[in-house]
Amino acid sequence: MSLFAYGYSFAPRYKTLQKKTASLVGFELPSQYPADMLIRPSNKVNVDLIISEWPNIQRIMASLAQKDTTQATVVRKLSSYARQNNTKKALWELDNILRTIYILDFIDDVELRQSVQKALNRGEAYHRFRRAVSFINGGKFKVQTETEQQVWNDCARLIANAVIYYNTALLSKVYEQKVAAGDLDAIAFIQGMSPVAWQHVNMFGSFEFSDDEQGIDLEALAARYADSVFWSNATQPGQGDLFD
Repeated sequence: MSLFAYGYSFAPRYKTLQKKTASLVGFELPSQYPADMLIRPSNKVNVDLIISEWPNIQRIMASLAQKDTTQATVVRKLSSYARQNNTKKALWELDNILRTIYILDFIDDVELRQSVQKALNRGEAYHRFRRAVSFINGGKFKVQTETEQQVWNDCARLIANAVIYYNTALLSKVYEQKVAAGDLDAIAFIQGMSPVAWQHVNMFGSFEFSDDEQGIDLEALAARYADSVFWSNATQPGQGDLFD
């Protein structure tokens, strides 16, 4: 629904894609599609129902866009209706169309599959990072109340975001340096990197937050990467870390 309504889409990765193709829909009866098609729809979309319920669908989408209501509220209300509720059935029909379009695009578009996999990898990397931050106390919450648990989570998120910000800022400086030098290989290497890295961070030290401390000189740090030997050592697998 999000692609249709707001210009962006939910892009999942399917482990059992073959099973998903068994529930595709089309605008004609399945029997009217050639028998030799590799992928055929299993059902026909009820277009008339979508058209008749279009005003109600628009009202729901507008309410969500203006944040007058939440998705959870809409789902709860629709779930409380009888199964034969036409608005709910029309939304199902519309969802079937959008899911079919996405699945077919996912099958046909290599770049889409790669983008989805990269996004999934970034999400998994961030969760591993959060676990690394939380593991400092043996992976156990040393809290007694729900409020303390919320503070713990917020602090872990703050530390993770601070490290990611540092990595991003340093990468940006090095990227500008390589662009100015016209180093295409280095540019491509940096473009494929993720700022979600923490091997260079001592998670077991003491953290002091003080206005008296001097800021990090990113320009000086980035200047080291102009040296070809330093760059080569930092980018070789097992030989260094670009953020060190």
